[in-house]
Amino acid sequence: MIDYNKTTIAEAILIQEEFRKQLKFEVADNASIQTIAGADISFNKNSNTLYAAIVILSYPQMALKSYALATAETEFPYVSGFLGFREVPVLLKAWELILEKPDLVVLDGQGILHPRRMGIASHFGVLTQIPTIGCAKSSLYGLSKEPDVAKYSTSSITEKQTHTHIGYALRTKDQTKPVYISPGYGFSLPKSLAIMKKCIGKYRIPEPTRVAHEIVNEFRLGKLKAGLTIIDQIPELF
Repeated sequence: MIDYNKTTIAEAILIQEEFRKQLKFEVADNASIQTIAGADISFNKNSNTLYAAIVILSYPQMALKSYALATAETEFPYVSGFLGFREVPVLLKAWELILEKPDLVVLDGQGILHPRRMGIASHFGVLTQIPTIGCAKSSLYGLSKEPDVAKYSTSSITEKQTHTHIGYALRTKDQTKPVYISPGYGFSLPKSLAIMKKCIGKYRIPEPTRVAHEIVNEFRLGKLKAGLTIIDQIPELF
């Protein structure tokens, strides 16, 4: 397992800059998508134990097919812009449990919507070489206008200095706060947005990361066990 516990912030910046050189986009735009994963982390306050869930859903039906759960200890601090160093190691531990890999992974966090283009979705994508998309509940970088109030409305997010297009604000429910979409690895900006629009259900958070969030919290509370679980239908809880 990758270990960032002794990595300093200065070292982390150098790693991000090196990983940025390995980013690829558009290479997966024409690939067939039949399964989509959602990934999320949970933890107790003042604890170094991280709980990870990667859920596999059918696409575009959004039916839950399986999920992998794992835990790991971390010493890397919670610092904005460096979430990958704290959370990717335990996500990789869950990823290793999955026998039949999904066609892409949606992570609760940023992709290239990041000062060095290296949000958690980009970090995970570089290491796994799997197409990834970042779907964040808030935007920590870039300039954007509020999208229209109607569901599916979008507005572009650009970098202030270069005016480069790096993401979208996406309204997933009428008159509800948007979520923030950016490619992590493998997809173009338009393709990432098109995929995420098909993942919208009844809730503000799109289904891949919403289901992952529900399951990882059940795991943290001791209601689910670590390992890989294959299921035939969506439990009523989710």
